[in-house]
Amino acid sequence: MGEDSDEGGSAVDEGEVGGGPADGRDGEAAGGVDYAARAAEVLGFSRWWQIAAAAGMMAAVSPYQYVWSSIEQPLADSLDIALPALGAVFSFYVVFQSLSQFPAGKWRDSRGPGALTFLAALLAGGGYIGLAYATSLWQLYLLYSLGAVGVGIVYTVAVNTAVKWFPDRTGLTTGVGTMAFAAGSALVVPYVRANATVSAYSDVLRNVGLGILVVTLVGSFLLRDPPTDWLDRQNGGDDGDEAGDEGLAASIRGRNYSTREMLSTWQFWLLYAMFIAMASADLIVIANVVRFAENFGLAALVATLSATLLPVAAGVSRLILGEAIDRFSRKRVMAGSFLLAGLFRIGLVGAGEAGNGAVFVAFVLGAMFFSSPLYVFFPSLLADYYGAANSSGNYAVLYTAKVGGGVFSGTVAGYLVATLGWTPTFTLGGGLALAAGLAVFALRPPSGSGLKTGGPAATD
Repeated sequence: MGEDSDEGGSAVDEGEVGGGPADGRDGEAAGGVDYAARAAEVLGFSRWWQIAAAAGMMAAVSPYQYVWSSIEQPLADSLDIALPALGAVFSFYVVFQSLSQFPAGKWRDSRGPGALTFLAALLAGGGYIGLAYATSLWQLYLLYSLGAVGVGIVYTVAVNTAVKWFPDRTGLTTGVGTMAFAAGSALVVPYVRANATVSAYSDVLRNVGLGILVVTLVGSFLLRDPPTDWLDRQNGGDDGDEAGDEGLAASIRGRNYSTREMLSTWQFWLLYAMFIAMASADLIVIANVVRFAENFGLAALVATLSATLLPVAAGVSRLILGEAIDRFSRKRVMAGSFLLAGLFRIGLVGAGEAGNGAVFVAFVLGAMFFSSPLYVFFPSLLADYYGAANSSGNYAVLYTAKVGGGVFSGTVAGYLVATLGWTPTFTLGGGLALAAGLAVFALRPPSGSGLKTGGPAATD
C-alpha cells in the first residue's frame, strides 16, 4: 500500500505541496478553514501559547548542543582528559538525543505530551547539574547521555506541537521552536566563555542545569495535543480528496501513513540520506568552531564571536526560512538553502587559511544561516508527504539520521582532523551540503498519498 511509482508526481514536482494555504491571517486558509478559531474552541485560548511553551522548553535544553564547544576545554583540564576523548561525549549526545525520539514520539502520538515532558525535565536538568560534580570520563558519558534523552523528548514534542496545532503554518511555527533551540543558548555562551576556568565551571554548569529544570517543568504542565476530530475530518483516509478538503493543508488533506508504510517509500530513504548529509555539515561547525578558529591562529575574540553568534544565525534563519517554505515552493527554498550552506562552508575554510577574522565570522554566520533550517524543512515536508496524525513517530524515525551527523562531527571528524587536517575535513562538510541540495530536485510526494490531484497551494 505504501509502494511508489512516478505516476502523478509531475503535478507537485516543483514543491507545490505546501504547509497550508494561508492568506496572512492567523489560521484562516484560502479554502475557508479557520484553524485558529477551531483551536481556540478546543484550548480555550490562542494556540500560539502552545508554541510559546514549546519554544521555551527548546531554548532551555539548547546548551547541550550549542554550548558544548565552550565547556569541553575546562572539563578536559579539570579531569585531565585529552580533548579527542571528549569528542566522543558529543557523539554520545547526538546518538541518544536522536534515538530517544522514536519511542518518545510514539508515546506522544498516542498518550499526549504531559508525563513525557515531565520526565524530560528531570533528565535534561539533572544531567547538566550532575556535570558540575563529575569526577571521571565515564560519568561525563553517562550524564550527557541521560541529558540527551531529555533533550530528545523535548525536541520531538516541541517540533510536533507545531505540526499538530498549525497544519496551515507548519514552516513558521516549526521555525519558532527550532529557532529557540538554536538561539536560546546565545545568552548562555558568553556566560560560559567568561567563566570557562577550572575553578568556575562547576558553578556555571549547576546554574545552567537549574534553569533547564525549571523551564522544562513549567512547559510540561502547559502542553497538550488537539483531539483527532478537531477539524471535523476523519483521519487516516486513503484518498485525501473528499469534498470540502481542498482548503486543508497538505498534512491534513493527504493520507496519514503509519511508520511501517512510510518506510516502504523511496522518498523517505532519500530524505534520510539528505538528513545525514546536512546534519553532518551542520554539526561539524557547531561542535568544532572554536578549535577551528584557534587552528588558524585567529584571535580569541574571533572564536568567542563565532561561538556566540552561531546559534543566533541558526535560530533567526529557522524563523525566516520557515516562513518562506509556507509562502513559496518548499523544494526551491530547501534546495537553495542547502546549496548556499555548502558554498559558505567552503568559503569558511578559505577565510581561515587567509587569517581574516572578520570574514571568518561572517562565513560562520552564513554557513549556519543556510544549514540550520534543515530542522524546519524536513519535519514540514515529511508531514506534507505522510500526514500529521503520526507525525511525532514518523519524524522521530527520520531524525535518527542525525546519529550519522553526530558520529561524523565528533568521532569521524576527530579522526579526519588528526590524519588529514582541518581544511579537508571542513571542505568535506561543504561537499555534503551541496550534494543534499542537488538531491532535493528528485523529491516528489508518494504516489499513494492522495496529493497528486491537489493543485498548487495558494501561497505559491
